[in-house]
Amino acid sequence: MEWREVVEDPSLRDLPYKIETNEWGKIMMAPASDAHGLYQVRIVEWLLRLSEGKGRVSTECPVKTSKGTKVADVAWRSAAFLKKHGTRQVELPESPEIIVEIESPSNTVAELEGKRELYFEKGAQEFWLCDGDGKIRFFNPQRELERSEHFREFPGHIDIDAI
Repeated sequence: MEWREVVEDPSLRDLPYKIETNEWGKIMMAPASDAHGLYQVRIVEWLLRLSEGKGRVSTECPVKTSKGTKVADVAWRSAAFLKKHGTRQVELPESPEIIVEIESPSNTVAELEGKRELYFEKGAQEFWLCDGDGKIRFFNPQRELERSEHFREFPGHIDIDAI
């Protein structure tokens, strides 16, 4: 199934979970917890604060990969990326500069590592992984980083309990 067909299918609208496709076009479902959504919002808040109008933050960002369309929990794209790709794509042919995935009970570490490689193949410059306790790990295509190279002030831990 092509991603456009997935997006336009009325039976798949308003599902309480995220869906992606695998390399054969088969729909895969990924249920998320309340904590998952709270981490997503906190990460977006930080990126909005730190990016100072130099790009755009989005959630549920579909990227066409060699193994189907993967939907990143959070993505940051620069003004140059926006100029090249616009803002009205059904799915992105390239990965935004920063991709963030949040661990959930429905995905394994191996699955997230596989997605990391797929995003790097499509041009991501950084991949961030938020674990179930809010710890953020930062990666570039070569190695794990101590901090983000794009947003050095981004914290290594996200607190969803603080108001």
